[in-house]
Amino acid sequence: MTTALDTGNTAWVLTATGLVLFMTLPGLALFYGGLVRTKNVLSVLMQCFSIASVVTVLWVAVGYSLAFTPAADPGLNGFIGGLGKAFLANVPRGALTGSIPETVFAMFQLTFAIITPALIIGAFAERVSFGAMLLFMGLWSLVVYVPVTHWMWGGGWLQRLGALDYAGGIVVHVTAGIAGLVACLYVGKRKGYPTTPMPPHSLTLSVVGAGMLWVGWFGFNAGSALAANGIAGMTLTATQVSAATAAMVWSLIEWQRHGRPSVLGIITGAVAGLATVTPASGYVGVAGAMAIGAAAAVVCFFSATTLKRRLGYDDSLDAFGVHGVGGLVGSILTGVFASVSLGGTEQISIGRQLGVQLLACAVTAAWSGGMTWVLFKVADLVVGVRVDDEQESVGLDLSDHEERGYDLT
Repeated sequence: MTTALDTGNTAWVLTATGLVLFMTLPGLALFYGGLVRTKNVLSVLMQCFSIASVVTVLWVAVGYSLAFTPAADPGLNGFIGGLGKAFLANVPRGALTGSIPETVFAMFQLTFAIITPALIIGAFAERVSFGAMLLFMGLWSLVVYVPVTHWMWGGGWLQRLGALDYAGGIVVHVTAGIAGLVACLYVGKRKGYPTTPMPPHSLTLSVVGAGMLWVGWFGFNAGSALAANGIAGMTLTATQVSAATAAMVWSLIEWQRHGRPSVLGIITGAVAGLATVTPASGYVGVAGAMAIGAAAAVVCFFSATTLKRRLGYDDSLDAFGVHGVGGLVGSILTGVFASVSLGGTEQISIGRQLGVQLLACAVTAAWSGGMTWVLFKVADLVVGVRVDDEQESVGLDLSDHEERGYDLT
């Protein structure tokens, strides 16, 4: 049965594609850029722009085909796709994915491929050279992101097993968050951490960036319906409810513990709620979304504060603490709240589904973590990963780019 082009669905996914790209440029760039020190803000913005450029070229060349095209050898198809659509060579203008043009689907998926490695830079901000970052991100997008996307969304073994990941809790947040943890452990702590104060240079920029992320996330989650329908509407609702609940609960935790809520806390809570509900967003009802948002605030707050302090790793901007932990929690809770018995959409056995979700998270975390360590080793051998003490003290804006993001006069 051939599906005809639906202009309404196409218009929505075109819009969603713009919204998801907006999450990285300028949303994540400003969110992260405001959280680093003044001498490193341009380096973060440059990293986000460069990742968007490199990943686009790699995605069109081979990434999309390997993720979403069946492999020539059926035995390989559970693990990686084929090269039948490399450079979009066999994607004519009239080709459809469902009821939308395949080119639109490919570009929508590209925006996910862009933001995923961009999230990782929050873990090692302010101390990794630009060349090493660029080499690592290009390799990581092909070695980690593309295979996991195929496993989960391209007909691979996790999808066949029945793992649920509506919009990227496993594909995006688990892969990036675990990579961030391994990266910050490999690179080591910033000079002076944790004794030297390293406050954000501009919370104003970070609030603007967080707002852009929140708005863009509707494209991220609701766009994954690939249609302008009731599923997209409910997904949007779940996304909003989870983000708002997490922001409120995070603020209440801070208020109780420190005597006042903070701006940094409320925006971090909102992002945690967005990340955590992502895998469940198209499967859960309002109550499930609220429960996931509340869980996101509690668990991610603990991870980004107590856990990081006790274990002593320097996850600069809490890429692991928010996205990694949030992605794991949300992906596991999807196995609970997606059930129709709890207001969700799926006819599942909660016990079995929890097992499948745990397996998917564990395998993905192991693959991302292991490959991240190997790829950092490669980048270290080729160009050297860590900047020297003088470059770190001066800041990456000057040492990598000979530019300043601020006026000294």
